[in-house]
Amino acid sequence: MERRSRDGRVLPDRIPSRTSRTWICSGAQSALEERYADGKPERVPALIAELLTLNVDVLVTPGTPTSQAAQRATSTVPIVCMSGDPVRAGLVASLARPGGNITGLSQLSGDYGVKWLELLKEAAPKMRRVAVLWNPDNPTTANQVELMQNAAPRLSLELTALSVRLAEIENSFAALGESGLDGVVVTDDPSLIPLVPRLIALTAERRLPTIYPFRDSAQRGGLMSYSANLFKLWQRAAGYVDRILKGARPAELPVQQTTEVTLNINLKTAKALGLDIPMTLLVRADEVIE
Repeated sequence: MERRSRDGRVLPDRIPSRTSRTWICSGAQSALEERYADGKPERVPALIAELLTLNVDVLVTPGTPTSQAAQRATSTVPIVCMSGDPVRAGLVASLARPGGNITGLSQLSGDYGVKWLELLKEAAPKMRRVAVLWNPDNPTTANQVELMQNAAPRLSLELTALSVRLAEIENSFAALGESGLDGVVVTDDPSLIPLVPRLIALTAERRLPTIYPFRDSAQRGGLMSYSANLFKLWQRAAGYVDRILKGARPAELPVQQTTEVTLNINLKTAKALGLDIPMTLLVRADEVIE
C-alpha cells in the first residue's frame, strides 16, 4: 500500500530519517534539512538537537508535542509551529502577540472534537458507545477528549478513551477488537498518522464506523475524515519562514488560525458497514468517494 503524507503526497516505502534539499527563498538559495521520526515520538528530541547542531535559521515543527520539544531545546532559534492550540500548549503567550521565539499556525483542532462526534453520530445514528484514540501527553488531544466527554450525554453517547502512548497502544488496539463498541473517533495526535492503515483494516474487520482527522484517510478506506486543509497550512508556514529569513521576529508575527476544513466521506466503506449516509450529510461533504 502506498504511503501518503498528511497533505496527500505519496511517500516512499521507507521514509529516510535525514533528507537535505536546496530551495529558493527570499530570492536566495537556501538549504532545507528534513528529519522524520518514523512514527516514533521518542526520537524527536534527538532529531531536533541534530538540526540545532547544523545552526539552522528556522525550525518548522508539525504538531504540538514536536513543537513543545523544540521549545524545550531552544529559546533563540525561530520556530514556526503547527499546533492545535498553541496557547493552551504553552507555546505562545497569545495568538495576537506570541512573544518569545515561536509563531506559526493554529488548527484550533480542540474545537474539532465535538464536531467529530456529531458527524459520526449523524452517519451512524444508532451508535451508543464510542472509543476515542488519544495521546494523554498532548494538550490538544487532552482538550479534545474533555470537550467530547462534555458533549457525549447530549448526543446519547458513552465515551471510552484509549491511550496511544507507546506502552499502551497494543492494549488499546486489543480493546477496539472487543465487542460493545459502536464507533471510533481518531484524534489528531501526530503519533497516530502511521497507525492509520492498521486502524482502517481493524475497524473494517470489526465493522466500526470511524472518523479520522487526516484528510486522506477516507480516500484510503476510512469512513469519514474531517480536518483542516493541511496543504494550505503548510503554504502559510512557508510564508512565515520566508518572512523570518528576511528579518521578521517570531514574537511580532501573530499566530494564524485555519479557516478551511474539509469533510470527506467514503460511500463504499459506508455500504460495507451497512450505513445509509443521510443526504443532509452528503451535501456538506467536500469529497464523496464512491
